Amino acid sequence: MFRWFLVIFLAVIVFSAALPWLEKFGVGKLPGDVRFTVFGKTIFLPFASTILLSLLVFLVARFF
Repeated sequence: MFRWFLVIFLAVIVFSAALPWLEKFGVGKLPGDVRFTVFGKTIFLPFASTILLSLLVFLVARFF
């Protein structure tokens, strides 16, 4: 359980760091992605995009 929590946490960090580059392709603007502002800081929670990218990585890894 802890292992999956750690993997998901790291995936969200990596995705958030790569978000400016990925927004050019439309990733990060899906209906399940949440973006809100608190105390002048924008917080982004990419739920749908993380699932989509995880599925893509899974399919690529499955065929190789």
